[in-house]
Amino acid sequence: MIEFHLDGGSGLSPYQQIVRQVRHALRLGLLTEGDQLPTVKDVVAALAINPNTVLKAYRELEHEGLVAARPGVGTFVTRTLADTSLAAHGPLRADLRRWLGKARGAGLDDESIEALFLDTFRGEMRSVA
Repeated sequence: MIEFHLDGGSGLSPYQQIVRQVRHALRLGLLTEGDQLPTVKDVVAALAINPNTVLKAYRELEHEGLVAARPGVGTFVTRTLADTSLAAHGPLRADLRRWLGKARGAGLDDESIEALFLDTFRGEMRSVA
């Protein structure tokens, strides 16, 4: 089961972070059809947020057709976002871990690594467009 976390420095509202984390888990194959999301009560207890925040996130996911609420039972994944590229994730993850090791070996901290990655990623996206 997915465990949500909040990042106050992300620039995203808590409900948007929950939605994004579910989408990422669906894309990476960490959540699959039939999996249950944590109950609103459990998320509220774990993150100390308002229940309406969790309900808003779950409603958005439901509106997108990714989950379905079953009254009295819970909220379940109805569709995945993983595709045929999922098989490539393992080798790519290993390459990324090696790259992260090199970055840390070069003395970069987490924030510097993230900035370098995002700048490179955005630059690559601009060159493709």
